[in-house]
Amino acid sequence: MPGKRQMQKAQTKRKIIDTAIKVYSEQGFSAPTIAIAGEAQISHGSIFVHFPTVEDLLVCLLEEFSQDIKSELHSLSESGRNIEKLLSMHIDVLIKHEGFYKRLTKEAVYLPEEVKNTFIAIQSTVSIHFLQALEPEMRAGKIKEIPFHMLFNTWLGLVHYYLLNGELFAPRESVLARCKSSLIESFLALIKQ
Repeated sequence: MPGKRQMQKAQTKRKIIDTAIKVYSEQGFSAPTIAIAGEAQISHGSIFVHFPTVEDLLVCLLEEFSQDIKSELHSLSESGRNIEKLLSMHIDVLIKHEGFYKRLTKEAVYLPEEVKNTFIAIQSTVSIHFLQALEPEMRAGKIKEIPFHMLFNTWLGLVHYYLLNGELFAPRESVLARCKSSLIESFLALIKQ
């Protein structure tokens, strides 16, 4: 059974992670760690006790995000594959992390290599589930024969365009929540026979 000190340490780490997500979502990944410490109401040094480098913190944040996506999409795999369900679940998990994912999409090119690689791994996980949902429908002739990578990149491009231009489509609210059904319906209209 963990002792009091271990529990406090775990709580502090959790607080850093949650606060870092909030700060990075609002201010971008160039926000200094002192801003995270201030928002979390902890000493600046506490961040580096748990995360020796900013890159370690960023990788941890992306790995948590990745685990959330994997668990959501894995549950879809167990309940039967369907492209419409997959698109809906993909947007739902992105809505839970919308601010963070928007910043990640916008600023990924400026992030350290290991963080970029983690982001690519996340997209790879999504693409595998995307392919698994598409294949049966393609074989059944329900989906146009378009190269898989073009289908996946078109979906991501559509989602990312709305996400990055959210103020145009949904000022002061979640663009993905507001436009979810339109995004799914439009994409399916493009790819269905």
